[in-house]
Amino acid sequence: MTKVQLITTELGEHLIEKMESASTICVLTSFVMKSGVQFIAEALKKAAQNGADIKICTGDYLYITQPDALEALLSIDDMIEIRMWKSNGTSFHPKAYMFKNNEQDVLYIGSSNLSKSALNQGVEWNVGISEAKEVFDEALEEFSKLFLADQTITLNRETLKEYRSNYEAYHKKHPNLAEKWSELEELEFMLPSNKKAPDISDRIKEPVAEYGEIQPRFAQIEALEELHKTLEEEYNKALVVMATGLGKTYLAGFFSKSFQKVLFIAHREEILYQARESFKKIMPERRFGIYNGKIKESNADAIFASIYTLSMKTHLEQFQPDEFDLIMIDEFHHAAADTYQRVLNYFHPRFLLGITATPDRNDNKDVYAICDGNVAFRLDFLDAIERKWLAPFKYYGVYDDTDYSQITWLGNRYDEEELLQAQLREDLAQKILHAWEQRKQTRTISFCSSIRQANYLSRFFNLKGYRTVSLHSQQVDVSRSQAIAQLEKGELDVIFTVDLFNEGVDIPSVDTLLFVRPTESLTVFTQQIGRGLRLHPDKEACVIIDLIGNYRNADIKLSLFDTDPTDNKPRKIQPALPHFCEMELDLNVINLLQEMARKHQPRKEKLYQDYLEVKRELGRRPTYLELHLKGASHSPHYRQEFQSYFGFLKWAEELTVQETTVYERYENWLVEVEKTGMAKSYKMVVLLAMLDRGKSDWYKPITPKEIAPFFHQYLMEKEYRKRIDFSDKSARKLWTYDEKAVSKLIATMPMTKWSGSSKGLISFEKDLFVLNFKVITEDEDILYAWTKEICEYRLHYHFERKAKNPRT
Repeated sequence: MTKVQLITTELGEHLIEKMESASTICVLTSFVMKSGVQFIAEALKKAAQNGADIKICTGDYLYITQPDALEALLSIDDMIEIRMWKSNGTSFHPKAYMFKNNEQDVLYIGSSNLSKSALNQGVEWNVGISEAKEVFDEALEEFSKLFLADQTITLNRETLKEYRSNYEAYHKKHPNLAEKWSELEELEFMLPSNKKAPDISDRIKEPVAEYGEIQPRFAQIEALEELHKTLEEEYNKALVVMATGLGKTYLAGFFSKSFQKVLFIAHREEILYQARESFKKIMPERRFGIYNGKIKESNADAIFASIYTLSMKTHLEQFQPDEFDLIMIDEFHHAAADTYQRVLNYFHPRFLLGITATPDRNDNKDVYAICDGNVAFRLDFLDAIERKWLAPFKYYGVYDDTDYSQITWLGNRYDEEELLQAQLREDLAQKILHAWEQRKQTRTISFCSSIRQANYLSRFFNLKGYRTVSLHSQQVDVSRSQAIAQLEKGELDVIFTVDLFNEGVDIPSVDTLLFVRPTESLTVFTQQIGRGLRLHPDKEACVIIDLIGNYRNADIKLSLFDTDPTDNKPRKIQPALPHFCEMELDLNVINLLQEMARKHQPRKEKLYQDYLEVKRELGRRPTYLELHLKGASHSPHYRQEFQSYFGFLKWAEELTVQETTVYERYENWLVEVEKTGMAKSYKMVVLLAMLDRGKSDWYKPITPKEIAPFFHQYLMEKEYRKRIDFSDKSARKLWTYDEKAVSKLIATMPMTKWSGSSKGLISFEKDLFVLNFKVITEDEDILYAWTKEICEYRLHYHFERKAKNPRT
């Protein structure tokens, strides 16, 4: 029976008591004061030492949270995860404390923020709720979504330093605001709201495909063949890349027939339910369960789990690490996120399958390495169009005269208020309407930057006599399923939406896409393009109407349509399109893209800002490989612009005095390691073998015979390395170790070739590989670490690139 307790004083004592036995602690508070941290610090420290899973989420709203309080939180225990909600002016008012242990779950919710007065002597009203499993689980799920939202950032030394600077600047500008915050909070908290929460039961359902007897078809047949080959070759991981509309979920169902117990993981509720229904049609005799915030059906042959629920330690440990034979992760481009990594590190399945339509790293985070570079099958939307499995497109680039250079860039998006000021103009709305009227077909989805922009354009189009609706997370007048049904019946001309149709939802009859937002993420743009490419009897081609201005990514987005992409040649304004596709760009768009290409937009500054974003996330200077995996810029651009990563760090004034001296002394060597050509990995494997000798010996002369055992083991120990670089006709003979033959290969290929191309930095004579420069003893530590950073980055990048495109 649910127990409810009203607490009007000393909430802190209740919290401290629960911390002593909790296995999970989640704190959601709009602000944090140093006095509050001091009040619970000892109890939190003990809980962390006892192995509790502790997560704290606070916000920067009105800069009430004290930097010293955040610093105190960071110092309690490294295992405590702390994230901060970037409010960007939007109110942030939650106050909730959640505790889970073996006996009961307790949720405290009310008025108390994390300050001593609120937890101890102040007049506060809070309610404690226990033995209400459904409510607690729903609260935990909602907390997870908020904690892991794009709008939150990890709190570490770097992000704290930035917050402290912003805090001081804000309070210098508003000297009395800290005293008045409670009045402002109360005023805004008491304002009436006519918004209803969206109906979460209103899930978007994918239209049922007519599969007859539910047999694999089209790309699914080829993908299944390749996956079964992968199993026969004893791989335990694979990635399948299939464009939206080719039946990825059914493919997963067909493949899962070979396994006993299956776990299917996704980040959106509707994907879980869609997948369960698809699997039921393929294997009606099996038991299927949902595992999310509200439902915990763990006794099933196939479990469809929300990543937000599963990533919580308490739910993860409900399963044995080896419980599942097959784990499948939908929309696998998310898998590099820390949330997924916790789950992937916990489980040890017989096989891990990642499925995605957009494999290029989301925010450049790596996904290929998670599957050991084994891409079992790849068919992106351009190839699918060539095979007539997806509809062709007609792309129209329409000039947008908005000056985005005047709008503040916040690291991963434009400032919303400044962007709205530029977007909510009648002349721009009229231009959008005109471009749409000229090129539209019958059913349009328009992708907007914000709810206010979607509402504005919907009203504008309606006033001009069209039937449109603005569809977003706060819409209450029409449900998503109603809007989709109306669009399909021709009762609506346009749905203006904000990120609702990026993943997991397909409306085959949509034949027009209207983009009225700057392209901030190429992954999201690719997902949105996929919404219009499904085959449909009434659709010959999908019309794409896209506003192009001088925003970030404008000069590279068209490369997504290029059937002949390359990293090395200058990017083409007009890409090589698939058959039956067309592209028409306004003259002003062509001039803009040419100008941006000349300026190499926004090169140095963009590289620097993207670097800083990774540094903030990590709380320290990233290694070269970390910058590649987590950074928004394409990592080779650092080499192209600055000769080497460490040349960039010198330019950015990120090196110490000693490091600057080391860089200037060995610049030629660092640039050589960065830029030497690599058709295969062999040069860097030789260097890695040298580095394996340690910081004081790595640079000393070495023979091929000395390197041979390391060289052979490195290329043979991972299946993807062997397959990519050690499986041609001559190398296959070396799979069984032969010291003489391996030594001969090393001498003939990496050593001789590197010596010849290094402009005297390296020589290879009389069977001795020599670096022709001296290393001063006091420089050893830094030069060793930097050489290793470059070497590890280049090896990773090489295998990743070859996995994506074996022809490169």
